[in-house]
Amino acid sequence: MVLLSVSNAVQNAIIGTDNSTTGGMLGALSLFVVNYLVVRFVFKHRRLDQMLEGKPAVLIQRGRLRLRALAKELLTKPELVAVAHRQGYASLDEVESCVLEPGGTFFMEGKTSDARRHAELLGRLEQLSRQIEDLRRAPPAS
Repeated sequence: MVLLSVSNAVQNAIIGTDNSTTGGMLGALSLFVVNYLVVRFVFKHRRLDQMLEGKPAVLIQRGRLRLRALAKELLTKPELVAVAHRQGYASLDEVESCVLEPGGTFFMEGKTSDARRHAELLGRLEQLSRQIEDLRRAPPAS
């Protein structure tokens, strides 16, 4: 927001009625100083920061989509699916929990699939069985 305000101030200084470089620089500098002071003030006052930033919104909990939370955050299911795709999930069925952080980032945690875990364990057992057979076939050491 600050950068948009600065670009507007500098643009007005360049192509507006006041086409002096000094006016544009003064406007940009004053916006940066005000931004710095506001950020420092909010940093020192945590309650105010929480009021301005908001709280995390849980969008998926225990694998279930929370439609009210989506509506409150003005998100649609297709938008959430697109976020899941960007984070490497094929569908929302693979997501155990999803939290929209106050800064706008999404934290997604995947489900641990019992079928996948079962397949992994079977693969490991098969590998161990092969290793045991190889050890049995090997000639005894002298």
